[in-house]
Amino acid sequence: MDKDQRGFTLIELMIAIVIAAIITGGITAAVMQVLTINSRASNHMVAVRQVQQAGKEVSKDTLQAQSVNATGSWGFPLILTWTEWGTNNTHTVDYTLEERPGGVVRLQRGHSVNGGNSTVTTVAEYIDGNIDPATTKAKTRCEWDAADRVLVFTVTATLGTESETRIYDIDQRVDP
Repeated sequence: MDKDQRGFTLIELMIAIVIAAIITGGITAAVMQVLTINSRASNHMVAVRQVQQAGKEVSKDTLQAQSVNATGSWGFPLILTWTEWGTNNTHTVDYTLEERPGGVVRLQRGHSVNGGNSTVTTVAEYIDGNIDPATTKAKTRCEWDAADRVLVFTVTATLGTESETRIYDIDQRVDP
């Protein structure tokens, strides 16, 4: 071997490999954190949209309703009826919670006119029908106050670890 020939020693190579491993580990951890945050943000936005859609639909129908019946378990089924001005058509809308495989709960809206066939649509998914331990009430519920003619609709949507809850106070219309 030539004395002037220079190269890396085994220790220098080991140190370089350790430094490269630390840098790679740090980059991997940062990428995983970004992906986790992105997934959580996406789940939260889906939950927000589901809660908003449920509130919009229930509010729209409650504002039209002349009769509100929310006497079932936690206010479901919620049954709203009204007679259309001018045509005297009677509309009946019923909201129910339907549990699907995998524990996913949907808010379903059935609508019929003059007692005909009901058209059922899904208003929102990922609805949380569990009991809130803090209040011992269902996380999604309807409470009808007949004296003040106000429906309090509390809806919670949960997707993964992300959850969104909204409370809607909906005043029933007063007929002239």
